[in-house]
Amino acid sequence: MINFAGNLHIICMFLGLDIFAWITIATILGMFIIMICTKLPADFVFLGGMGVLYVTGVLSMSEALAGFSSNSVVTIGVLFVVIAGLVHTGVLQWIVKYLLGIPRSYSKAIVRLMLPVAGLSAFLSNTTVVALFINVVKIWSKKLKVAPSRLLIPLSYASCMGGICTLIGTPPNLIVSGMYMKDTQTELNIFTTTLPGLFCLMVGISVILLFKKLLPERQSPDESFEATNSYTLEMLVPSECPSVGKTVTEAGLMDVKGGHLIEIVRFDKEIISPVPSDEFIMGGDRLVYSGQIDEVLELKQSHGLVTADRHVFSVHEVEKGRQLKMATLERNSSLVGKCMGETHFEQDNNIVLVAVARSGERIQESPRSITLQSGDTLLIELPPFQSKAVKASLKGALRFFDSDDIPNIGRRTLVSSFIMIAMVLLSTFNVMSLLQSCFLAAGAMLLTRCCSVEQARKSIDWNILMIFAGSICLGAAIEKTGIARLLADNILGICGSNPLVVLTCICLVATFITEFISNTAAAAMFYPIAYQSAVSLGVNPLTFCVCLMIAASSSYATPIGSPTHMLVYGAGGYRFTDFMPIGLMMNLVMLAANIFIVTLLFPL
Repeated sequence: MINFAGNLHIICMFLGLDIFAWITIATILGMFIIMICTKLPADFVFLGGMGVLYVTGVLSMSEALAGFSSNSVVTIGVLFVVIAGLVHTGVLQWIVKYLLGIPRSYSKAIVRLMLPVAGLSAFLSNTTVVALFINVVKIWSKKLKVAPSRLLIPLSYASCMGGICTLIGTPPNLIVSGMYMKDTQTELNIFTTTLPGLFCLMVGISVILLFKKLLPERQSPDESFEATNSYTLEMLVPSECPSVGKTVTEAGLMDVKGGHLIEIVRFDKEIISPVPSDEFIMGGDRLVYSGQIDEVLELKQSHGLVTADRHVFSVHEVEKGRQLKMATLERNSSLVGKCMGETHFEQDNNIVLVAVARSGERIQESPRSITLQSGDTLLIELPPFQSKAVKASLKGALRFFDSDDIPNIGRRTLVSSFIMIAMVLLSTFNVMSLLQSCFLAAGAMLLTRCCSVEQARKSIDWNILMIFAGSICLGAAIEKTGIARLLADNILGICGSNPLVVLTCICLVATFITEFISNTAAAAMFYPIAYQSAVSLGVNPLTFCVCLMIAASSSYATPIGSPTHMLVYGAGGYRFTDFMPIGLMMNLVMLAANIFIVTLLFPL
C-alpha cells in the first residue's frame, strides 16, 4: 500500500503536479459534470467541493472557509438588503412606469428597453430587473405587433451587459476585484469597469440592431393560453346524480379521461381547492376540471353530470377565491422529469396546476399527466389571500412572471433612492470603502423602514453566497497547488510571449466555460490563471483581471448561461437552440470589443 502511494506520488510529480493538484483537478471536473448533467443545486455542489478539498488536505480549515469572510462575499450579502429596500419601496416600479414610454418602432423599442435595463442592472440584481420588465415586454409586443420572443432576448442580454459596468453589478466583478485586492493590496473603485462596460454595451446593442433578424419569433405561453377559449370546464352535479354522497375518488371524478378535478364550488360559494381525495360530493356542487375539454365533456354521459351555465374563469379573469398566475419551471426544480400527478406538490403547497405550455404552445394533454421539463410554463391557481406566502415557498422550484408584490410609490421611494445614490458616491470618492458604504446603506434602509427586518432577512440569498464562498475556495486551491502557474506556463508555451494572444486565449476559454457553469465559478477559477500569466509576462495584471470580469459575464449562446436567460426562456416560448444564432455572434464580437477597449484603457 505504501509502495503504491509512493509510486502514485512519483507519477503525479512526473506529470508536473503533486497529488493535491490532481485531487483539485478531479474535484473541479467532477463539479462541472455534476452541475451540467444533474439537477443538484449549485450551492450543494460547491459545498461538496469545499468538503473534498478540506478532507483530502488540499486546503486547511481556515483556507477552505476563507470565502465566507471574504470582502466580496460579505459585500454581496449586504447588497441584498439594499436591493430589498429599493424593491419594497417601488423604485423599480417607478422607473418602469415613467422612464420607458411608448416606442414607435421595433428598433426603437430595443434601444429604449436595453438602456434602462442595463443601467439598473449595473447596481441591482439583474434577475430582479428582468422579472420586472417581462410584463413591459408583453405590453410592447402587442402594440408593436411583434412576438415577445424578439424582445425578451435583448432584455436578458442588456441585464448581462449592464452588470459588467460596475463592480457591484455582477458577482464575477466583485469576486475578481476581491482576489485582486488580496494579491496587490489595491482596492478597485466601484466604477473601474464602467468605461469598458459602456463600450461593450454600445457594441452589443449595435450588434442586436444590425442582426435583429436572427432573433427568433416564437409564440409565447400567454398567447397559447389566450388562444384556447376554454382550458377549464365547469360541470354541475344534479341532486339526483348517483355520485352524490360518494367521495371524489369513489365516484371516479378526481382523475378523469383528459383532465383532472382542480376545485369544487359549493352551493354556498365555498371553494375547495386543491380537492382532497376523500372530499364528498354534494348535490349542486360545481366541479371544475382542467385538461382536454372535449374529453372531459364525456362525464355527462358516463357520470350523469351536466354542463354549468357559465364558463368559470380564464387567464385574465380573477374571481373571488381564485387567482391564476404563470410561472416557469426552474432548471434545478424537483419537478423536472416528473408528472405533477405523481407527486404531492400541489397538496403540499396549496396550489393547482391548470395548464402547461412548452416552446410557446400549450400541451394538449391532461396537465397532471405531462412529464415536466425545465423551462416549461405552468398556469397555476393560487389562493389569492395567500399568494405571496405561496410564491415564497415555491422559490427555487418555480419563478413567477408577475411582480404584483411591489408596493405603490410613496415617500420612502425617494428615501431609498437617496440612500442608494449616497452609497455609490461615498465609495466612488473614497470617503469609505465599498463594504463600509454598503453596510451604512443597509442600516439606513432598515432605520428608515424602506424594508423591514423580516424583508431584509428573506432578501439574502444564502444559496448564492454559498456559491460565491465555494468559488473563492476553488480559486485558492487552484493557486495553492500550482495549477494556475502550470496552466499559465502552458498557455505561454502555446500562445508565445505575446500578451494580446495570451489574453485572448484566456478570455475565449472563460467565455466558453461560463456558458455551462456559474459565471462566478468561472471567474474564480480563471483568476489565478490570468493573474499568473500577467505576472509571468511582466505586464499589468489589472488588464487581465478587467478582461476576465467582462469575459466571465459574456454568456449569450445558451439559455443556461445566465439565470436571466432561463427567466425569459419560458416567457418567450424559446427552444434551446434559439439563443445560438445571435448568441454565438455576440460572444465573438463582445470578446473582440472587450480585448480592444480594456487594453486601450488599461495599457499592458
